[in-house]
Amino acid sequence: MYEAAALPLQPEALSCARAGDEEAFQRLVEPYRREIQLHCYRMLGSFHDAEDLVQETFLRAWRGLDGFEGRTSFRNWLYRIATNASLNVLARRANTLRVLPEMQGAPATDMPGGARPTEIPWLDPYPDSLLEGIADDTPGPEARYEMREAVQLAFVAAIQLLPARQRAVLLLRDVLGWSAAETAGLLDTTLASANSALQRARATLTQQFPAGQPTVLPSPDDDQRVLLDRYVRAWEQADVHEFAALLRDDVILSMPPWPHWYCGREAIERFFVWAWRHRQSNARETDRLYRLIPTAANRQPAFAVYRRVAGETDWHAHGIQVLAIQNGAVASIVTFIDPRYFAPFGLPSILGDSPSEEGVPAPEK
Repeated sequence: MYEAAALPLQPEALSCARAGDEEAFQRLVEPYRREIQLHCYRMLGSFHDAEDLVQETFLRAWRGLDGFEGRTSFRNWLYRIATNASLNVLARRANTLRVLPEMQGAPATDMPGGARPTEIPWLDPYPDSLLEGIADDTPGPEARYEMREAVQLAFVAAIQLLPARQRAVLLLRDVLGWSAAETAGLLDTTLASANSALQRARATLTQQFPAGQPTVLPSPDDDQRVLLDRYVRAWEQADVHEFAALLRDDVILSMPPWPHWYCGREAIERFFVWAWRHRQSNARETDRLYRLIPTAANRQPAFAVYRRVAGETDWHAHGIQVLAIQNGAVASIVTFIDPRYFAPFGLPSILGDSPSEEGVPAPEK
């Protein structure tokens, strides 16, 4: 039986943990923290909910440690707890989907105007820094998706459309590469039921991705870095025409929690002419309203966007912007407008006016 990246069980630590040694228990569970968190994020579409579910998973494991009989790996046992905890959360919010604005309704043709951000709990971004060293970088032999595909915003958003158990089956089989028997055992269901759920899940994803899987986004190279440098300059200088020149014809822009989203270079250029209208006649360095700091999210290029009020010197956290690059142009821009995202990315909430800030991570290489 294949069990991807399962570490050798530490019998002494297990014995001590069962006797009440919390430090021994932490030695057992900590190697799996990041991959369990990522699994919960994929299940729930929420970074913060995933953090909570990791704590709940470890608490349940601590309380139920005597029930671990060793018939599967300790890693798989934790996945069982985490998956069932996620299914419980999804059952409680059965009518709520964490998606992106472009998955709900038609693109906007007007400007936001006086509209208010919605209370819809949109999909969250996931910091790339938390993906480093994850054990399922090398998934099982039955996996259909690589890590770079299975954490992209488009993929995580698409699987949120699946019923909860179909989502669990697809993640276990096609992302982690578990066997049908392992998956059925984790979900306490029959092999036929697990296989049927997988077939239905794959059929739904085929509607979202006619090619069978999300587009493999290119790895960073010199051309992409030049493109992103131009992007930053255009954004910070409010240069609409230069900005528009970097976009694909069918580019998509969304800005959760705002429900508005825009499709096409012309529509997005009109939006930024409106959004940057107070900057068009004066683009001096001292009048910049936005500052972009490179980061990375969901295995995609990203920026932390800081904003300042005219006349002030400090920059305040505004949102995390995640880009998709295809064929040398920007294919999508999602700006998650919420300062609460900055802490998980290791970013300060306020920057001074110095070009070099303590606490700001170095740009991704």
